[in-house]
Amino acid sequence: MTEYFDSLLRLLNEMSPYLLLGFFMSGLLHSFVPQSVYSRHLSGNGFIASIKAALIGIPLPLCSCGVIPTTVALRKNGASKAASTSFLIATPQTGVDSIAATYSLLGLPFAIIRPLVALVTAIIGGKLVGLFGGKTDTPTAGEYADDNCSCGDDCVSSGKGFFSKLLDAVDYGFVRIMQDVGRWLVAGLLIAALITVAVPDGFFARFADQPFLNMVIVLCVAVPMYICATGSIPVALSLMIKGMSPGAALVLLMAGPATNVMSILVIGRVFGRKSLLLYLSSIILGAVGFGLVMDYFLPQEWFTRQIADISAAGCCADDCSACGEGIDWFGSLCSSVFVALLVWSYVKLYFGSRKNKQKVDKCMKKEFKIKGMMCNHCKANVETNLAKVAGVESVTVDLAAGKAYLEGDFNADEVVAMIRSLGYEYVE
Repeated sequence: MTEYFDSLLRLLNEMSPYLLLGFFMSGLLHSFVPQSVYSRHLSGNGFIASIKAALIGIPLPLCSCGVIPTTVALRKNGASKAASTSFLIATPQTGVDSIAATYSLLGLPFAIIRPLVALVTAIIGGKLVGLFGGKTDTPTAGEYADDNCSCGDDCVSSGKGFFSKLLDAVDYGFVRIMQDVGRWLVAGLLIAALITVAVPDGFFARFADQPFLNMVIVLCVAVPMYICATGSIPVALSLMIKGMSPGAALVLLMAGPATNVMSILVIGRVFGRKSLLLYLSSIILGAVGFGLVMDYFLPQEWFTRQIADISAAGCCADDCSACGEGIDWFGSLCSSVFVALLVWSYVKLYFGSRKNKQKVDKCMKKEFKIKGMMCNHCKANVETNLAKVAGVESVTVDLAAGKAYLEGDFNADEVVAMIRSLGYEYVE
């Protein structure tokens, strides 16, 4: 048990400085880049639209559940099917936080190759969907509502000042994004530490001369499982320490965050079976192809040097002086800040849910039970699109309860139709 907690703490100390930086950068992207920019540049079915979509998606910290409603919203607001698919592939595979964390744990080569693979597979996948994915007519562009004002709330102007945007960036990065990916990141860390102590040394080394078999084993686990782009990093690190090839680790890093059972079902329903097949094929073949290149054509020391250093650092658990290293005070401080922010974000989520309930009791008229909302991006997209239904005056979504509360003189059937068009399930 002591070995397990030592491994967990070491991983957390390695990642936390970069995670904090990544979360802050995520907030800056959200607050200082208007959302209209994304939809304005994603029309058209050619390579240019797919390239733009991939480049926009790569730095965004959206998980595979959060990117689906965001992509649907972009599609409804003018993005082509090709560009939407490109965005859908690139976004969950990377993010500024996961790229920084990849550098901290897996080294610079991995940090460069990972977004490169996301870019290439996204462009190819988007173009394939544009050519063979069925009807690709770009829908008529609509306007996003900047804000959804509910009973008793003050509307926030889109012309906020610099410091207001900065505060919003801090809230978005360290509260809302924390709420979305925090539990998956913690799960990834726990699994990684468990792998470190439970899997025998050299387990994957027995398949060292069969990199493709490594990748097939990883795909069987990674495709249906949910793991976020950042949470997959410590898992990949632990498996490489146990002997997994760098190429197989890349397959985990790319296929794991981009796919899961829920996203497969929703994409098939919203985009169609052809688009789903092309989406999965692009991710799997792209990850495996680049993984084979890493294992057969690139110097292995590029990817194993940092792994060896981290593995060797384990000797410090018993006697730090033996390795000539002391306690990582900076890493420990960042870990403490990260844990405190994570706890605070979930405290705010709990009390925010109670506040919404009180507000609903005072002024809302109709509630709709929605199944499938997983994160704050889901919440924002539901609020934005339900606000467009004729007669709806205000919308409040309680993410924890899985309910949307609407006020106004509207047609309930139109609300239900909008919920289903976004890829969610209305529960009667």
